[in-house]
Amino acid sequence: MDIKQLINFITIVEEGNITKAAQKLHISQPPLSNQLKALEEELGVKLVERGSRKVTLTDVGNLLYKRGKDMVDVFESTLNEIEDFKSGIEGVLKIGAVSTCNQFIPNKLISPYAKQYPKVKFELYEGNTYEVVDMIERGIVDIGVVRTPFNSQNLCCINLKTEPMVAVVKKNDDKFNFNEKDKIKLKDLDKKSIIIYRRYEKLIMETLHSNKVKASIYCLNDDSRTTVAWAEEGLGIGIVPKSIIDNSDKNIEFYELDEDELKTQISIVWMKNKYLPRSARNLLDMIRDYKF
Repeated sequence: MDIKQLINFITIVEEGNITKAAQKLHISQPPLSNQLKALEEELGVKLVERGSRKVTLTDVGNLLYKRGKDMVDVFESTLNEIEDFKSGIEGVLKIGAVSTCNQFIPNKLISPYAKQYPKVKFELYEGNTYEVVDMIERGIVDIGVVRTPFNSQNLCCINLKTEPMVAVVKKNDDKFNFNEKDKIKLKDLDKKSIIIYRRYEKLIMETLHSNKVKASIYCLNDDSRTTVAWAEEGLGIGIVPKSIIDNSDKNIEFYELDEDELKTQISIVWMKNKYLPRSARNLLDMIRDYKF
């Protein structure tokens, strides 16, 4: 049994059938089926039960799958480490990020890192927190920049400072005039129309309810940038994390919500027990040392 046979077996298991596994491995189905049969003959055991639509692991097949995953991880990590030594501090650093951090990442993370490691290039994958965590678990990205809350069971995590949410309104709109305050209270939202990102719906509405504030949702959407865009048109009061606000935007005004319950936190996450390229490890070291 060699590492290629093991990788092919693991792919069959994870894809659920030989046809899909062959497509993922970019080989035809008959050779892959023959490889599986040859592996079973070599080991002298039956690894899977073949069904019309999917394969099912036998007990010994499940054992090989679990042990094989560990072996492949060690093999791939070793190759990655060798590549690191060959290339030095360069290559491509893959980062998954939520859209609400689109200002934070280049300004706070990448700019100081790029000065220290000018040969490193970047690939940025964007999605919501759940999509970014999924990309980390599938190995698509090295590290993720997400917002609490999320399931951190399989993740290592560096929590950065908390930040408030802000109320965003169209500039000089008399409907939402807060008398040039820097901060506002929840009661200032009473009987107002609000625009919110669906991810924060439960948090925001429960906080309003517990403070006996009767605001109504005018637009519920799937992106904080959409929230800001609708607020900019004077359609309601957008509620978003403060860090997504572009201070160069002259068409909006924003007011910090003076409420402890409406705080969010940016977190840097990566997979436990998985190899990280040196470029990613150096970024994490910088984050630990840097006062955000």
